[in-house]
Amino acid sequence: MAAHAGLLEREERLSGHRPEGQGVRLRLIFRPVRGSGGAGMEQGKTRRVIAAGAIGNVLEWYDFAVYGYFAAAIGRAFFPSEDAVAQVLAAFGIFAVGFLMRPIGGAVIGAIGDRLGRRAALTFSVAAMAIPTFLVGVLPDYQTLGIAAPILLTLLRMIQGLSVGGEYTTSIIFIIEQSPPDRRAFVGALGCCGAVGGILLGSATGALLASVMSEQALESWGWRLPFLLGLVVGIAGVVLRRHVHESPRKASAKSPLVDTIRNHGPLLVKLAALSVFNSVGFYLMFVYIVSWLQFADGIAPATALAINSTSMFVMLPVMVLMGWLSDRYGRRPVMLGAAALGFVGALPFFWLMHQGQPALVLLGQFGFVLSVGAFIGGQPALMVEAVPAEIRCTAIALGYNVTLGVLGGFSPLVATWLVHRTENDYSPAFMIMAAAAISFAAILKFEETYRLKLQTA
Repeated sequence: MAAHAGLLEREERLSGHRPEGQGVRLRLIFRPVRGSGGAGMEQGKTRRVIAAGAIGNVLEWYDFAVYGYFAAAIGRAFFPSEDAVAQVLAAFGIFAVGFLMRPIGGAVIGAIGDRLGRRAALTFSVAAMAIPTFLVGVLPDYQTLGIAAPILLTLLRMIQGLSVGGEYTTSIIFIIEQSPPDRRAFVGALGCCGAVGGILLGSATGALLASVMSEQALESWGWRLPFLLGLVVGIAGVVLRRHVHESPRKASAKSPLVDTIRNHGPLLVKLAALSVFNSVGFYLMFVYIVSWLQFADGIAPATALAINSTSMFVMLPVMVLMGWLSDRYGRRPVMLGAAALGFVGALPFFWLMHQGQPALVLLGQFGFVLSVGAFIGGQPALMVEAVPAEIRCTAIALGYNVTLGVLGGFSPLVATWLVHRTENDYSPAFMIMAAAAISFAAILKFEETYRLKLQTA
């Protein structure tokens, strides 16, 4: 067992007389072996920590999928009805506002994590996600509140954006810091599975409601149900996180945000550049690609969604496997290989997907599953290991979320514009190649860290 070692403890009775057979007694006990990063967790505790860390990611991406699935209905509910296209654009515009709030949320919640502890930051962030998600489900529509309806919807999405900005990064820091030293990437990859799981859960919820409800009922009130259910996930997250142990932290008089910006600028740039391939690759190949398949290949929406859902499901074991390999052979080899595959394979993979046959489309997307999944499998551990403990939450949240909020959030929009402007259906492939090249160069700037002792606060 990586987390524990069995120790033989010897007890001797000191009395002068001993009954026969009652001499030296050996007792087998298990004591934690304190390695780097708080290693020595019991298996049950490991599972609880992973569950507590991942559940916020489930809620975050569940909300992401549900909002996208019902964007048209949300637009009709909260915006004037003169132009149907304008309604959808307005709904997605509010969605984009939430993305732009992520860097701010990362700075705020990251500072909480560095000053008050990871658990406090995570409990706050999951509550700040769950409550607005629920309130979206009960918010009166435009017909009832008038202009106040879209304003309140915008405010709720902004609050969600703030909470999401610190949720993912703080959660992976929390679980990796408490993981055994030889399983940091593996445990971090398991935490990342919450994001993909949340997307699949949200899509499945939307599809289920669409299959059992009439179109009129779904349009009128059915779209609200998934947002109401988000509160259940949030409550479970708060309960899980409140009962997870965290070691006491040393008080620091310095502001982690000021310290990060003033003294660790180059590190922030490296973290931001490292995250480019993850952000652009994921949002193009698992969000935008559904629209691309319909537009470029003429594939039916249901088929495109099925292909994308299958690919995301396959990416779960890919991320975990690559995290496991990263723990054995290093972060740099796995991530450099992933970025190189993304650069070299982008055009061939898109060519396969452009053939219009579902089997070839799935094969092409599996190429991106391997490259993006391998990259994500090692990235969390590399970021945590490369950043000093006293600014870890703040620095990673800022570096990661600036890239995710700007490049990731706007990649589908840019890809749509490029395809239309250049009349080249392969334009998204060139975006992925550029992103892979940037992240490849960033990885070269990081030292290999998989065997280093993890610094703790």
